[in-house]
Amino acid sequence: MEAYSVFKDLAIIIVFAKFFGILARKCKAPQVVGEIIAGLLIGPSILGLVEQTEFLAEMAEIGVILLMFSAGLETNLKDLLKTGPKAFLIACAGVFVPLVGGALLYMGFYGAAPWGSEAFYKAVFVGTILTATSVSITVEALKEMGKLKGKVGTTILSAAIIDDVIGIVVLTFVIGFKKPEQSPLKVMGSTVLFFVFAFVVGIIIYKIFKKVDSRYPHTRRIPIIGFALCLAFAYIAEKYFGIADITGAYVAGIILCSIQDSNYIAEKMDTNSYMLFGPVFFASIGLKTNIESTTGAILLFSACFVLVGLVTKIIGCGLMSRLCGFKGVDSLKIGVGMMTRGEVALIVAQKGLSAGLLTPVYFTSVILLIIVSSIATPIILKILYAKEPKQEEAQA
Repeated sequence: MEAYSVFKDLAIIIVFAKFFGILARKCKAPQVVGEIIAGLLIGPSILGLVEQTEFLAEMAEIGVILLMFSAGLETNLKDLLKTGPKAFLIACAGVFVPLVGGALLYMGFYGAAPWGSEAFYKAVFVGTILTATSVSITVEALKEMGKLKGKVGTTILSAAIIDDVIGIVVLTFVIGFKKPEQSPLKVMGSTVLFFVFAFVVGIIIYKIFKKVDSRYPHTRRIPIIGFALCLAFAYIAEKYFGIADITGAYVAGIILCSIQDSNYIAEKMDTNSYMLFGPVFFASIGLKTNIESTTGAILLFSACFVLVGLVTKIIGCGLMSRLCGFKGVDSLKIGVGMMTRGEVALIVAQKGLSAGLLTPVYFTSVILLIIVSSIATPIILKILYAKEPKQEEAQA
């Protein structure tokens, strides 16, 4: 493929994503819904104008990192600490219920599997795919509605980050069944070490940024260095601790969320995300889908897989939210906000393919879950927030 053909792909993605994003808004739906549909339309499944390439995948990864960095910047640290224990319980329920639901679904289609058998590990792995939560689309939808900084939005963000960490630990355990040389305890230790590292280094970085920000307020060097910090933490999280890069980016945002120019940094990040990286990320979800090889049996399994994936998150996270003191509608918002799947589910599925726990044909099911959850979540959240008094954000 010619190097310059990427310019054509980007032009098509941006034009279609923005057109369908505007169309979605005209239809009273979140803009991200239109961008995902645009990706599906221009992808190999329908028009075939753009194919998913390694370059576009990397652009999409930058897009989700930028989005999570901005979410960290806009997080109220006091609210985060206040919702921390509750978010942990919600995340645990959001992992356990989908894990069991996915395993039972696989066994329901292919028969009960005895403990320790190959089929049992495959069933557990299907459940592991469902444990992943991609909060990126929820974040964008909440930002559009101005509800990201509220108690519910902060709880969803906190629970999703914890959910991601727990999901990685679960993934390590399951793959460890196939590869006994991998130590789950080592991964758990790495996870703890990352957050210790982030806490210690974060205090130092915060003090440096605070000093520089007071000396050079509202200058472009602040968001530039902040973006570098975001990329550095994303790299360090993946490379040295085995934590998802989006977690590192979110933590970088948390470190800077209390400095004077945090909103200025977020504004600059949003500009880059809105113009290029955001559309590429959301459109890439549609680009990954190819429905040509889908059979009737796989389609039926995929439909059940999607249904179980959505319902188990709502049940697990929603009920636990209710037990943690959230009101009925707020607990439902949290359950719905946690049901999106995205890049983490794809990473889990790809690792399952390499470990022999998943065959390529089931990758279609994962893609469909990502698309359906990505489209349904913003729409349902918008409906749930529609009847809510606008003062909630200030009260939270």
